[in-house]
Amino acid sequence: MKFYFTIITLIVSSFSLLAQGPADEKAEQKEIAKAWKKLDARPVPQWWQDAKFGIFIHWGPYSVPAFSKIGQYSEWYWENLRNTESKNHKEVKEFHTKTYGSDFTYPDFVPDFKCEFFDPKQWAEIFEESGAKYVVLTSKHHDGYTLWPSEEADRSWGRPWNSVETGPQRDLVGELTEAVNATSVRMGLYYSLYEWFNPLYINDFELFRDKHYIPQFKDVVNKYKPAVIFVDGEWGHSSLDWKSPEVVGWLYNDSPVKNDVVINDRWGKSTRHHHGGYYTTEYGSGVNIDHPWEENRGMAHSFGYSRTENLVDYNSSQELIYMLIDIVSRGGNFLLDIGPTADGRIPVIMQERLLDIGDWLKINGEAIYNTTSYKKSAQWSEGTVEDQKRGRYKSGYDIMKLTVEPEEGFATKEIFFTQKENALYAICAVLPDETLEIKDLKLPSSATITMLGREGELKWTQAGTSVKVEMPKWNPSHMSGKYAYTFKINGFK
Repeated sequence: MKFYFTIITLIVSSFSLLAQGPADEKAEQKEIAKAWKKLDARPVPQWWQDAKFGIFIHWGPYSVPAFSKIGQYSEWYWENLRNTESKNHKEVKEFHTKTYGSDFTYPDFVPDFKCEFFDPKQWAEIFEESGAKYVVLTSKHHDGYTLWPSEEADRSWGRPWNSVETGPQRDLVGELTEAVNATSVRMGLYYSLYEWFNPLYINDFELFRDKHYIPQFKDVVNKYKPAVIFVDGEWGHSSLDWKSPEVVGWLYNDSPVKNDVVINDRWGKSTRHHHGGYYTTEYGSGVNIDHPWEENRGMAHSFGYSRTENLVDYNSSQELIYMLIDIVSRGGNFLLDIGPTADGRIPVIMQERLLDIGDWLKINGEAIYNTTSYKKSAQWSEGTVEDQKRGRYKSGYDIMKLTVEPEEGFATKEIFFTQKENALYAICAVLPDETLEIKDLKLPSSATITMLGREGELKWTQAGTSVKVEMPKWNPSHMSGKYAYTFKINGFK
């Protein structure tokens, strides 16, 4: 009888909690909104909104095994290895035991994270050549290992857990920051709020927050003065529990980067697309909102370098350039990730992709940087319009179907639009043979149309509500650009 009474009590209690849940959640959201109100009023600095293209870098002890299932993240190796409930545990555990042995632990990878070929100046030169305007390096991922000397990391883990005292024995954050700051590119940092297996985090969250996370975060900001701060690992606690409004208030009012630092929206389990700075999406197609946003993704499936990924898993330069154009046309920024190797090299295929994007931007960057979205982001061809799904995480994004490889009967984005001042830019993935028709556009007779990378004006006529541009004769050896071509319409209002 006592057993049944206990069950009934639990059931009643559960219903009681369910009844209180929505009201409690609503009250919490109201409190969170109040705490963020003034902070959210600060606009995202204009330099970031003008930049459009940045480079993400995931690099750490996980770069040693460099293993993941295709479609998954190699930087989650430790979590997948230890967490038996992870959907990737079986494959990672089998690989780990076969390759390193059952007694080999994740910290045992650190001595092999040597970074002996790391040349920060060479990296910075590649970033600048790629046309990127900012870089975001993982100063600390969810494993808690820091790429700079951190007293908090060593103290809470009870052992040296940073790149200066272990592994490469180098201040990786400091070296890359110095090299990048010597170029026209701005340096930023990724920082994980939580740490999977940190003893302090597991046993006493509040102590972890007050004695580890907050002082450690302020330390990395004070030391390296990042222009961009991309926080992550926030989903286990509310932004109030993380004391995020307090931390962001310090950033905006008292930190050495208070005037032009840019932050993202991952400051608590309910802040994404609601509070913070720019909004983030990941392995998706971004969002359609009137707020600064950024899509971030790897060149293949993983952020960290993964040895399981082959050429077929990588997006081509053409795909990445189309993603950049499409994202910018809809008002977003594109943060494209590279995963360096444990010995400190940017894989050659990643270097090639970055330099291909840079070559395209050398000619067409005018239509990307410092632009805003037009009244419509694209002109669709005839056929059924099936735009990409939108979402925060892995919502799908087949850019080739939207441009040059449509399914039968479906429309494509035949022109992407951006604008600045009195110029409208029309970017085409496919050039028409004779005439480019830009619909729903009326121009004054004084307007001129040119093609970026090609000298001389193009002939055009107004045909009702369409503008028809006469294509010049093409000589393939004299083609300007590759993959996409930009028409600049001057005198547009």
